[in-house]
Amino acid sequence: MPIAGIYGPDDFGNPDHGHPAAQARSRVTAAERARALPMPSLEWTPEVERDTAHLYARVKKVISPAEWPFMAPYIKAINELKKTRDAVILAHNYQTPEIFHCVADIGGDSLQLAIEATRVKSGIIVQCGVHFMAETSKILNPHKTVLIPDKRAGCSLASSITGADVRLLRERFPGVPVVAYVNTSADVKAEVDICCTSSNAVEVVESLGAPTVIFLPDQYLAKYVASKTSVKIIAWKGACEVHERFTGDELRAYREADPSVQIIAHPECPPDVLAEADFTGSTAHMINWVRSNRPKRVVMITECSMADNVRAELPGIEMVRPCNLCPHMKRITLPKILDSLIYLREEVTVDPVIAERARRSVERMINLKN
Repeated sequence: MPIAGIYGPDDFGNPDHGHPAAQARSRVTAAERARALPMPSLEWTPEVERDTAHLYARVKKVISPAEWPFMAPYIKAINELKKTRDAVILAHNYQTPEIFHCVADIGGDSLQLAIEATRVKSGIIVQCGVHFMAETSKILNPHKTVLIPDKRAGCSLASSITGADVRLLRERFPGVPVVAYVNTSADVKAEVDICCTSSNAVEVVESLGAPTVIFLPDQYLAKYVASKTSVKIIAWKGACEVHERFTGDELRAYREADPSVQIIAHPECPPDVLAEADFTGSTAHMINWVRSNRPKRVVMITECSMADNVRAELPGIEMVRPCNLCPHMKRITLPKILDSLIYLREEVTVDPVIAERARRSVERMINLKN
């Protein structure tokens, strides 16, 4: 069904809306220094080479031997500090291979990470992703310490809408249920009926049993959902700055160069991109499609670190990389993860009142099939 309407902040006479710009990373505070652990050695030694050899075997197809001596000391130190701190590292599929394959305890898409966050036993969660993911982990684990290695790791989708915008949408469309993509702030999650991810968006929309649903904030995911359901969708004018840059012309050029290439795309991409793709799905669905189909050459139309992570797992598949990098995901690095564990920073907090309301919408998503 076509989109019933797309709204944005300008439609409510609120052009100055949005989150304030992220502040520069602060110096270590006295409190952080007081609880800090000693800085481990970061020298490349025969011991480090030996202790990390099994990890390099996982990523040697995507990380060169020249790079490894700079990464391995951090990886060894991080993995040892996790035990000391009773910490677990959650990493999104868009993290770089040295993080995703070498220090993360749990990796996956936003739905997988949300589910796994509810099962974590460790007292500290280090979220290697963007800020809304860390907020979601905190919402689901109010009594645990949640850290993000760089608080500036934001998201164009999350910053495109506020809780106030949701309240205005409810006023304009009274009685219409609201679904929020997990790529939103806790403030937004607190104002909606249920959350979704790209892997379960259609299922969540149809679970409400309503003829019309407000779906926010990604307009392209909303258009994809609308094409898969008879529910009337009212959308928001948000977009992912990584996925919206892909074009149908770009994909056609890949096919002209090699008609046998397989193209798989994320539903946050514009409709002309999805029309050219052989398969459309969430990051988890894209990875499973490659595992199941084992194409000789594949183009993954999404953030390009995921192609590296899949190639590390499936080295026989040639990845053609259009390579749009997420500048926010790339703020998370091995030195910042180490810093996070040494100083227990940057801690993510959510107002308890907002967190309680946001938890309901996230748990409704997680428990949809349960």
